[in-house]
Amino acid sequence: MSDERPLVGVAAVSLLFGVMLQIVPLPAMLADLRPDWLLLILVYWCLTTPSRFGLSLAFVLGLVLDTLTGALLGQHALAMLLVVLVALKFRLRVRVFPMAQMMIAILVLLTIYQFTLFWIDGVTGRTVDPAARWQPLVTGTAAWPLVFWLLNRARRDAGPQPIRLD
Repeated sequence: MSDERPLVGVAAVSLLFGVMLQIVPLPAMLADLRPDWLLLILVYWCLTTPSRFGLSLAFVLGLVLDTLTGALLGQHALAMLLVVLVALKFRLRVRVFPMAQMMIAILVLLTIYQFTLFWIDGVTGRTVDPAARWQPLVTGTAAWPLVFWLLNRARRDAGPQPIRLD
């Protein structure tokens, strides 16, 4: 139990940092390029420590994101819930992928997330610029190796062994 405390602290700080990255104001020309930082960090923790981070955390973080961004309450919560459900289902396979294949898996997870948001926006009659909807897929996939490396390093420094990509 005491070995997991530093890991939970590192995860909590990284998730808080992910929330801050999601809501920090950016210039208009960069706002559409913002990756879904919180989702990437949450997926990492779900892949590496599924017993600690799962569906309930995804739902709560989604509600926090809905509240902070002014989105329809439950929109991000449902989308994150679906992504984490798929990530947990296929985590044993994704964990052993080389980085290029892992990036493709992340692209699929980000597509599920964005499509769920797109569907909810369509049902509620909200229109969103298509570029603003689909550009985070590219930037999020490109940011995954950095997120993976940083969190793997923080996880290694906190105690338990990180995932090795050999």
